[in-house]
Amino acid sequence: MSATQINIEAVKDYLLSLQDDICRQLAEEDGSKDFIIDEWQREGEEGVMQLTGGGRTRVMEEGAVIEKGGVNFSHVQGKNLPPSATAHRPELAGRSFQALGVSLVIHPRNPYVPTSHANIRLFVAEKAGEEPVWWFGGGFDLTPYYPNDEDVIHWHEQSKSACEPFGAEIYPKYKAWCDEYFYLKHRDETRGVGGLFYDDLNEATFGWDFDKCFEFMQSVGNHYIKAYRPIVAARKDQEYGERQRDFQLYRRGRYAEFNLAFDRGTIFGLQTGGRTESILMSMPPLVTWKYNYQPEPGTEEARIYDYLTPKDWLNELK
Repeated sequence: MSATQINIEAVKDYLLSLQDDICRQLAEEDGSKDFIIDEWQREGEEGVMQLTGGGRTRVMEEGAVIEKGGVNFSHVQGKNLPPSATAHRPELAGRSFQALGVSLVIHPRNPYVPTSHANIRLFVAEKAGEEPVWWFGGGFDLTPYYPNDEDVIHWHEQSKSACEPFGAEIYPKYKAWCDEYFYLKHRDETRGVGGLFYDDLNEATFGWDFDKCFEFMQSVGNHYIKAYRPIVAARKDQEYGERQRDFQLYRRGRYAEFNLAFDRGTIFGLQTGGRTESILMSMPPLVTWKYNYQPEPGTEEARIYDYLTPKDWLNELK
């Protein structure tokens, strides 16, 4: 397959449009602030894998609803794929690469509004004299602090809706992969209630060509805001106090632990010498750790622990 058939520009145009749409809708829901725009360029430097390219980081801080939110677009190139990108595909080691995508994390202020994450991306690995190798990846997941069954059902209904046009087997496959990926081994719990996660999507996966894989990327990208905005709207005005806020900050610690220890995007960015501010924009603005904390049985704080194991949410909660 030739580079023109891959059509990187079409993917880039879509990603930038998606970034703008998500920022617009979330700013409308916040009602007090907009996402700032920080465009950046990176020239190759010795010692950091000579990463080049650029991106557009959009961030909101101290909004009425969104305490911190980042929606980042990047398109970078490098001379050698880092270990995080070749761990499962060692035959690609030594190839140059392009990587472009949108990655976002939204940390709301109100503890009753879940944190959300989404990422969609395209990788192209190239070697002189050989056809480029490409693959898509991404997904979205939800991390509530005080779970609401209606929210969890809605989130997974939208996850399923994103996959349905592509086959009945897609949602169960990528829902299960999300549960497996967003799992904190050292805590023996999932990061939240999951959603979708996929990687290495190319012609070999389902027999889809580039255009069909790109269509799937767009479906996942477009369904994120359909899944998340109604939840924000429903919970953002719910009253809370210091107790709920303290528990939210404690549970945010799990989010930080996952992003720093396990998240492929964070590890990839750091291994390639990427832009640190953009890589770490996913970190919560405030977080606490407590030694050997256990919630009181029967409290609303204890309830979250019933949700931190994989479940068939669309059947078990209805």
